[in-house]
Amino acid sequence: MVNNGKPKGVASGVDRRSFLKATGAGSATVALAGCTETITGGGGGDGGIPDTITIGAMGPADAPFGDSILKSAQLAADEMNENGGIAGADVEVLTRDTMDQPSTARTGYQELTSTEGAHATVGIFGSEQLLALMPEFASAETVHLTAGAASTEAPALVADDYETNKYWFRVGPVNSVFLLEAMIQYAGSQFEAMGWETVAVLAEDYKWTEPITSDIESRLVDEVGVDVVDVRRVASGTEDFTPVYDQLEASDIDGAFTALAHTGTNSLVQWAQQQRPFGYGGIHVPTQLPSFYSATQGAAISTFSQTTATPTSEITDKTIPYAEAFNEANDGYPVYTGYSAYDAMYMLKEAIESAESVNSDDLVTELENISYTGTAGNIEFFGQDGEFPHDVRFGEDYTTGVFFQWQADSEGNGVQEVLWPDNLATGEYVPAPWNQ
Repeated sequence: MVNNGKPKGVASGVDRRSFLKATGAGSATVALAGCTETITGGGGGDGGIPDTITIGAMGPADAPFGDSILKSAQLAADEMNENGGIAGADVEVLTRDTMDQPSTARTGYQELTSTEGAHATVGIFGSEQLLALMPEFASAETVHLTAGAASTEAPALVADDYETNKYWFRVGPVNSVFLLEAMIQYAGSQFEAMGWETVAVLAEDYKWTEPITSDIESRLVDEVGVDVVDVRRVASGTEDFTPVYDQLEASDIDGAFTALAHTGTNSLVQWAQQQRPFGYGGIHVPTQLPSFYSATQGAAISTFSQTTATPTSEITDKTIPYAEAFNEANDGYPVYTGYSAYDAMYMLKEAIESAESVNSDDLVTELENISYTGTAGNIEFFGQDGEFPHDVRFGEDYTTGVFFQWQADSEGNGVQEVLWPDNLATGEYVPAPWNQ
């Protein structure tokens, strides 16, 4: 299946082992990639351009969300080194496995900035880890570009104390307030055609979903015109969704609108195995994995999710080339964190070359004024006095992400068809086979 000479659907990606670990056991070992040479002039840099520019990349290495961060940072560095580096300097990436734990993330960050002398860092999946590192960014006075966590508490800290927290920026994804905005825009555009007139919201009980569940019911009712029978925050340890689905089925809902990341796999698989008579989708991080359809043996059929990009969505002229380069280097396609980490690396390159310096204060000034077209769209940050200081802007002129649905091609393979926004759509919503 092709689309303008490019594959229309991609079923391969992060391998089954990584998928299972991301959604199950979660055990991990420390991954140290690249050399361990101590670089002088770190801690954000004293200015000028050193012979080697060191960038730290952080994420849970044994999970696809972190693996994509680490490998995308390395991919960008390899590309840069093949094309003159950054301002003539070699680019070195040092990685640290956060193991999705705040204490491990702090230790890794301190090693990168204090021992290894990283001039900047990128990455972090999980708002809990990001918030644990905010004091570390301030202490090290070293620029960090987030690529993974969506909490609005980070820009709030910048707003509360700019001088202390100004070294933090977020390239992606858009924060939780804008994730809600994307859900509302999608619902307003698609729910009527999907036949979703009565819905329930399922959100996991984590920080990133708090801004979503606080306002989603009133906005769905007032702006989309649907009935909302329940907004349920699901405990982090929930394994059996049967009682929840029994109640939703008794309420005769048309769809379960989701905000799930850490707890999404059991929820989705049980919905499919039990062939519930309502649709399923919204923001569902596990189903964003390019390998998810095959890993769940097709249970993901007809589920949909928002994400930063899919391997075949032509958001900019950089989106598909990046996804293909990642696939060629790693035998699998990236998840959403990879797009942001890759863009973060090139934004650092642009900032360093413009400032002719690796000094953190110089880079903060450059990044506050940057306008960069990356794989995820046009990336700009809110200013010091903006709604979300140093956070990525959301909207038609910036980044919005896409909503896609898992559908089966003529050979039964899962493909991620883009449903929204309209200018990127490659298909229309199709109900689950047992609901047709």
